[in-house]
Amino acid sequence: MKSLFVALVSISCALAQQAIYAQCGGTDWTGDKTCVTGAVCTAVNDYYYQCLPGTASTTATTTSSGPTSTPTVPAGGLPFVGGVNMAGYDFTVATDGSFNGTGSTPPVEQFSHFAQQGVNIFRIPFAWQLMTPTVGGNIDSGFFSRYDGSVQAALNSGSSPWVILDLHNYARWNGQIISQGGPTDAQYASLWSQVAAKYKDNSKIIFGIMNEPHDVPNISTWVASVQAVVDAIRAAGATSQYILLPGSSWSSAQAFPTEAGPQLVKVTDPAGGNSKLIFDVHKYLDSDNSGTHPDCTTDNVSVMQTLVDFLKANGNRQALLSETGGGNTSSCFTALNSELAFVKANSDSIAGFTVWSAGAFDTTYTLTLTPNADGSDQPLWTQAVRPNLP
Repeated sequence: MKSLFVALVSISCALAQQAIYAQCGGTDWTGDKTCVTGAVCTAVNDYYYQCLPGTASTTATTTSSGPTSTPTVPAGGLPFVGGVNMAGYDFTVATDGSFNGTGSTPPVEQFSHFAQQGVNIFRIPFAWQLMTPTVGGNIDSGFFSRYDGSVQAALNSGSSPWVILDLHNYARWNGQIISQGGPTDAQYASLWSQVAAKYKDNSKIIFGIMNEPHDVPNISTWVASVQAVVDAIRAAGATSQYILLPGSSWSSAQAFPTEAGPQLVKVTDPAGGNSKLIFDVHKYLDSDNSGTHPDCTTDNVSVMQTLVDFLKANGNRQALLSETGGGNTSSCFTALNSELAFVKANSDSIAGFTVWSAGAFDTTYTLTLTPNADGSDQPLWTQAVRPNLP
């Protein structure tokens, strides 16, 4: 009986230990602080300790306020970035790529507001129809002046940030998919050739060539469209900038390793190497991964680990989590903090994040990160995002 009792106690203790990449400590943490064999409870920030691979003591401490080591960035890769989407110029773009509006300019003061807190990357979405009112046509100078005003405000916000120029059209123009019944690759590439020519001398610009392609009939054809844009950007003289390569299924981080990823890894860079080609992934934390609910049901750590494994197995490539987010609810404070802490701890593979969203959204939007009128931040920002900024 005694042997059985000891065995049961041992099993109970083992079951209580936290799995690799699970939370094991941090401010207000009340769960177990020990990790399974082969993992170390490591302080990622004051709010979040995580079981990371290692063999040191498995008991959490409370003296460290950051990671014990910084992941090694691949040669030529993107250093760790953390920031926010600044929505507005994408307003009224539908998921079929149609558009009927004028866009809204993100409040300029938000760039410095976030930069002062450590943000070093902004993502600024725009509608294709605003940039080139005719598919394959020339850039509209009036809109470009507006858009570039926001880009320059971001670049000059004080943190020397990176700025993602995000084409927010779901691989479509007015309901038709690029090169699959809709615009030709040449028409798609024409937009990026013109934009790249305007920013070719600024290496802090990142080209986000398409937001959330979805329901794409032929992945190989889409990958060819991506290659055409990469070639056009480099031919325009923009050879130092990173380019974000989106997959399919709404740029799903979960689908990427088995769906578009195996083909996108074959896209080549005329500028040489592949370190400037970063995979663009999204993943929300609500029940249906739509980013439309205020509550979070997952921290996505297992999904992100699978993505990391894929990236390492395919030449130590990098991805960027350019959309994720949650509501200003306690479930999201915990889950988003966990997800972003994992990204930070694995930034050699997932280079960083831009959370959705601030900018022209008001403070009643479900996933709002827009500061309040008195300058205070949303609880999700202070509880989950800010602790994981660079």
